[in-house]
Amino acid sequence: QVQLVESGGGLVQPGGSLRLSCAASGSIFSINHMNWYRQAPGKQRELVASITSDRSTFYADAVKGRFTISRDNAKNTVYLQMNSLKPEDTAVYYCNANILSRRSSGSLQGADYWGQGTQVTVSS
Repeated sequence: QVQLVESGGGLVQPGGSLRLSCAASGSIFSINHMNWYRQAPGKQRELVASITSDRSTFYADAVKGRFTISRDNAKNTVYLQMNSLKPEDTAVYYCNANILSRRSSGSLQGADYWGQGTQVTVSS
């Protein structure tokens, strides 16, 4: 089984910074896209940032210039550095990844996995 475990959320004042981490574990063969989504109360889940296996990145307009996504392939971990945080960044942040894993039979299986979410609150 593959698991994604997030960490790094919390309460921060406007203008502050946080760094989220998401570590994948299990019988992983390879990881393709790794993404960060967020969902604010009463709103739909939205894509915040994405990084491919060759480290090409995408950012939502709302976070461009403030957030940076990165990954450590050796650790199967993706990060989201969030600077200049605003109250509107308040949300539950979810890690998502497309992972090729090895079954007990030895065959490979591709699937999307999600973390449990971590709360980010930006407030004075």
